[in-house]
Amino acid sequence: MDISFVILTWNSGQYIGNCLNSIWRTLKGSCYEFEILIVDNGSSDNTRTILSEYKKRGPLNLTTVLLNENRGTTVSRNIALKEVTGTYVCISDSDIEFFPGTIEGLIATLKQNKKSCIVAPQILYPSGKLQKSTDQFPTVTRKLMRYLFLKKMEQKEAYIKPDCPVHVDYAISACWMMDKKVINAVGLLDERIFYAPEDADYCLRAWKAGVEVIYTPLFKIIHHTQEISRGFKLNQAFINHIAGLLYYFKKHKYCFARPKVRGLG
Repeated sequence: MDISFVILTWNSGQYIGNCLNSIWRTLKGSCYEFEILIVDNGSSDNTRTILSEYKKRGPLNLTTVLLNENRGTTVSRNIALKEVTGTYVCISDSDIEFFPGTIEGLIATLKQNKKSCIVAPQILYPSGKLQKSTDQFPTVTRKLMRYLFLKKMEQKEAYIKPDCPVHVDYAISACWMMDKKVINAVGLLDERIFYAPEDADYCLRAWKAGVEVIYTPLFKIIHHTQEISRGFKLNQAFINHIAGLLYYFKKHKYCFARPKVRGLG
């Protein structure tokens, strides 16, 4: 198997069909063999019906794991990550759509890099505007800035248009492509984090393990972000995010000063 896609669903009936269709459109004429492993976090909408229909169609090589409850992003993804067989692993949200050439381009970037790495594409809103695709490792100050001024940060970054892959602290986990060897080097996602910042945690661990994190704006995806924990919304997702941040800061033993790791400026 060449590529293993790991996708979570949770009440994703509005999006998952477009996600799967975009994978099929971009790979059906390629030389890559692929599998799709979907873990459903106890959806109560029509997600499971849609997944059942796609399984019957056959060519997507789709495997589903149906959980009875929402177990977050780390436990659920790890269930699938333990079963991947592909040389390359793509961790993807269920509400993204791949542009033609993006999957192949991300793999080509991996092949061009001499070191093991995680590669992430540029993320766009459905409107075509830039969505924040990467960030510095979180600090208390940085998180406050994101909560208060995320849209302004995205607007500012839209004017910065790197024309080649660049190293970043961490990439938003809406879409990661990596060599399976990365999992052997870094391990699985930290299951003590329910929802976030599992992406920052994993990328920091990656850098410490000698695995680079690369952002390549040459290749793009659309992300129909549901923004369940953005801004000061007192809901369960926000509470889980704060709990995850507190655990992250304690684990990595910093709070205000951005951690420095070898190989990253």
